[in-house]
Amino acid sequence: MTSHLRAAPNQDRFTAETERFRRELLAHCYRMVGSAHDAEDLVQETYLRAWRSYSGFEGRASIRSWLYKIATNVCLRALKPRPIRLLPSGLAGPYDGPDRPPSTVAPGEASWLEPLPDAWIAPPADDPAAVVVERESVRLALIASLQHLPARQRAILILREVLAFSTIETAEILDTTTAAVKSGLQRARARLDELEPEPEELLEPTDQRARALLTAYIAAFERSDAGLLEQVLRTDATLEATPFRDWQAGRAMCIRMLDAYVVGTPGDWRMIATTANGQPAAVVYRRDADGALQADGVVVLAPTATGVSRVIKFHDPTLVATFGFPDVLAH
Repeated sequence: MTSHLRAAPNQDRFTAETERFRRELLAHCYRMVGSAHDAEDLVQETYLRAWRSYSGFEGRASIRSWLYKIATNVCLRALKPRPIRLLPSGLAGPYDGPDRPPSTVAPGEASWLEPLPDAWIAPPADDPAAVVVERESVRLALIASLQHLPARQRAILILREVLAFSTIETAEILDTTTAAVKSGLQRARARLDELEPEPEELLEPTDQRARALLTAYIAAFERSDAGLLEQVLRTDATLEATPFRDWQAGRAMCIRMLDAYVVGTPGDWRMIATTANGQPAAVVYRRDADGALQADGVVVLAPTATGVSRVIKFHDPTLVATFGFPDVLAH
């Protein structure tokens, strides 16, 4: 009983000091591992480890950097036995062969990147600068590129360039030297430049133009109007979908594949607008043989001033619940 009474104030103080960092730690773990579900589990492990060692926290570092040290090392340990998470474009070049349904990747051959609901990590609405930074740091193209970096280089780049920890702080978080941090950052930057030499200027999901593009994309599927997609997609647009190996580059190729194998007939699809990874998105439902609208997955758009440059569809019905929507949509 006595130990319980002693522990209660510590628990209250621990919660008061650490809980405000949960959302940003979730974003950090997501950047590291590329999976919303894994990130959620890793944050839980971070808080468990932090609580267990809280009595020994001496305040030589800030509570925030102490939590990031725990979270980063939890992620690094988790990443060791796991394959990196990819998008289809990370496997091979675009498909340019004869018309046929896209081929799927064999189970176990690839581990797929997952989208992240913006609601999970949204900073306070009264801090618009923080909102923009948070969105930009979880863009799908960036997250996909980060997964190609060695895990420690990935951690260094995120800690230094996304979270703005100093070289000394980063070295302390990773239990390494400042020289190793500087060298790792240089290599990570060079590799990232190879993967994404000119990051696109994407419209914010709140931008009226971005909302209009998403609305038109949804309408194109719900009306089965492939022609409307021509008004939405840029001429150089790309289209990829997990768990398919094939992906398309160029508006003509994208529309040809969608029109032949996906769009279907009016009423086959229903989509509800949302946001993911700081981008316009939609949860997707498909009508089954009995007429029910069943969860199908999530689609994320990359909107620019000249149209949508990239469409990524995640064929995973469980993601719909992750975004807070039902498995079956009422008529």
